[in-house]
Amino acid sequence: MNLVTRLASVGLALAALASSSISHAQSWPNRPVRMINPFPAGGGVDTFARPLAVKLSLALGQQFVVENQGGAGGTVGAANASRAAPDGYTIFAGAIHHAIAESVYTKLPYGIEREFVPVTVLAYVPNVVVMHPKYANSIRNLKDLIDYARANPGKLNFGSAGSGTSHQLAGELFKTMTGTQLTHIPYKGAGPMMQDLIAGQIDMAFDGMGTSANQIKAGKLRPIAVTTQARSALIPEIPTMQEAGLAGYEVTTWYALWALKGTPQEIVNRLYRETVKVLQQPDIREIWASQSAEAGGQPPEQFAQFLRAEIVKWAKVAKDAGVKIDN
Repeated sequence: MNLVTRLASVGLALAALASSSISHAQSWPNRPVRMINPFPAGGGVDTFARPLAVKLSLALGQQFVVENQGGAGGTVGAANASRAAPDGYTIFAGAIHHAIAESVYTKLPYGIEREFVPVTVLAYVPNVVVMHPKYANSIRNLKDLIDYARANPGKLNFGSAGSGTSHQLAGELFKTMTGTQLTHIPYKGAGPMMQDLIAGQIDMAFDGMGTSANQIKAGKLRPIAVTTQARSALIPEIPTMQEAGLAGYEVTTWYALWALKGTPQEIVNRLYRETVKVLQQPDIREIWASQSAEAGGQPPEQFAQFLRAEIVKWAKVAKDAGVKIDN
């Protein structure tokens, strides 16, 4: 076989492979798709993943089924998802916690950049410092909180969705910047944490608005300050941390969608396009607004750059606070 013939054969083989890949992507999905949520039901990921799954099911004609696999700050579900076949029938709905985990866990059994392909950010949500109403008289604002914490080292505790999550790191950043001592109480997700906070079993949380908004509206929690640069439209009367006197403190929780590394690019592209369409729908925008959330939707390449920057940012916070988890 001469060189020309060999080159022609290679060209035909590559064309056939590309044609097969395109055909596979065009027929996707032809069976249900698993959307793994690495936290228990009722947390922030659920708030955005479940409406998305319903809409994708309607748009693509196959069920997108959310599977809650909580544990270890979202890393158990992420590890399970990383072992799935990269065929487009397992996707991953995660959060800022998975950028933090990269530097916090000493033996992470996966890499969020190594095993996963970014699709897009689903939502950006402000965090809010919330307290149980039992402190209504003694802690009325951020200054009171800082003064009380300094006068009573270790007495106040704060809950999180798990060790190494943004809830914990937001609390650790607060402790570092204010010179206070708060006791961290980790849970297996924001849902269980919220139940104990409402019941008064824990004192406070640096929670995402997605899980706290309804409890604040119902009067079951007292907001102290929001953690973004701008106030929340849901509770506009509550100041930002900077307005309340803690300059430089800023935390935004985000939720996002990934595919598995090796998933055909055409499937990733289609999943991205359909997700962006969902994020633009008026009823979805209403749901997001009810959580004080801003819709994402940036292309995968931009999400990848954002993810890298978040990994670097939170690695510094974790190092400064001395947060390390041996798993």
